[in-house]
Amino acid sequence: MGASMTMQKGTNVAVPAGAVRVEVGRHAAPGAPDVDASALLLVAGKVRSDADFVFYNQPAHASGAVRHEGKRTAPDRVTDTLVVDFGKVEPAIDRIVVAASADGGTFGRVSGLYVRVTDAASGAELARFDSTDATVETAFILGELYLRQGAWKFRAVGQGYSTGLEGLATDFGISVDEPQQTPPAPPVPQAPAAPVTPPQPRPAAQAPAPAPAPAPAPAPVAPVATPAAPAPAAPAAPPAAAPVRLTKVTLTKSAPSVSLAKQGGTSGALRVNLNWEVRKQFKGWGAKLGRAVAMHADLDLDLCALYELADGRKGVVQSLGNAFGSLTRPPFIHLDGDDRTGAHSSGENMSINLDHKDLLRRVLIFVTIYEGARSFADLHATVTLQPQNGAAIDFSLDECTVPSTVCALALITNNGGDLTVQREARYLVPDRGVSPQRTIDAAYGWGMNWTPGRK
Repeated sequence: MGASMTMQKGTNVAVPAGAVRVEVGRHAAPGAPDVDASALLLVAGKVRSDADFVFYNQPAHASGAVRHEGKRTAPDRVTDTLVVDFGKVEPAIDRIVVAASADGGTFGRVSGLYVRVTDAASGAELARFDSTDATVETAFILGELYLRQGAWKFRAVGQGYSTGLEGLATDFGISVDEPQQTPPAPPVPQAPAAPVTPPQPRPAAQAPAPAPAPAPAPAPVAPVATPAAPAPAAPAAPPAAAPVRLTKVTLTKSAPSVSLAKQGGTSGALRVNLNWEVRKQFKGWGAKLGRAVAMHADLDLDLCALYELADGRKGVVQSLGNAFGSLTRPPFIHLDGDDRTGAHSSGENMSINLDHKDLLRRVLIFVTIYEGARSFADLHATVTLQPQNGAAIDFSLDECTVPSTVCALALITNNGGDLTVQREARYLVPDRGVSPQRTIDAAYGWGMNWTPGRK
């Protein structure tokens, strides 16, 4: 199917690929509702359990067959992408429904809504359906991947729901969390605070601040192992019984912060994702230079985190110096990898172990340009914080209008055992000869000693 060919409602087409990317997109327009993609894995028209629902709060199916990769924002469009690996689809699954939901309005206010299926290996377009007749709907089944005589096909559906993602999910057998209609919901007790285990100084690109707490740290070592061991087991039971939470939080300038505890994010791993796209037409500060300041092919962004533990010890997690951190020991923060191409579909990811949140005082998540660009100008990025148990938190970065090579993304602080996420989205301009890390340190008063480092 050529890029200019689009499907009509009800038609189908073969999908000759081992894995596909399913892109749900829309025109980027001020005031338009946000659009979120989701997938339901069906057996005879219903899910087997809530685990067969893949969306922003449950981004991967246990089988690995479907995963939610998140949003990418460009000047003219916003896309939300799912990846389907047919080789991992369980034999019982015969249909995968691709849905979209509108957050903050109806699809009548969304222009250019489409679903596009591409070969994950080659990028070739296999199917495309443009939805053009939406009015009061707040959720849509855009299409479905279905198995017919041993081969996968895609059908354009275009069925709307005025009851939102909740109504759509319920129709397929999903149990949706409705706290306001659940009278006997007892409050979940807070886990007791655990003391700090001795850290492992990670930053190879720099040395930690000179004054860490001396002797008190070793004493709590034995108690840490005892209370911390049962903690991971506790969250394992709720997912089976707890219904799916459809809520999510978008941080803005007017509402820049949120409590993780209030969103259910009190345990498990908090995944931080940075996804970006660079457009090829340059304007603003980049255009004044008379040349492209960022090219997609060689752009290398580094997701990093400054941390301060409860006992005052500080450090950094970053790919520079291979300071990737650890989830099971201090700093309880781990950088999953380094996307050195600038084109990896899932961007850069970092995880924070919320089972040890009481051992963290503050965490500053930031991004630097390692090479390939002189500024964040014309870079369009989305930051998503996805708790293992709780609502997703996301926000977009504003357009960069200064020659910045470092951007503070989010500040996470411990307030009496509850972590608060604060949207920063703050571009900083290093002085001549000053590294991005030193610049971010000075802006937030971290007090680290920095030495040169390389990947």
